[in-house]
Amino acid sequence: MRFLEINLLGVYVAPLSVIMVAAWLVMIALRRIASRLGLLDQVWHPALFMFAVYVIVLSTMTLIIAH
Repeated sequence: MRFLEINLLGVYVAPLSVIMVAAWLVMIALRRIASRLGLLDQVWHPALFMFAVYVIVLSTMTLIIAH
């Protein structure tokens, strides 16, 4: 599949930027779940952990859309 520009209100944006926003919204939900379960208290560096999870979510979403 080719990634084509997306027209948002007359402005062409890269499809990766839209995927990044979608991954960020998924991360909001995952961060809330992780904090309720106490997972963020168990990791050494919570911000680094959440960044790594964001990269995993973003790459997974990109691979699913590209397939």
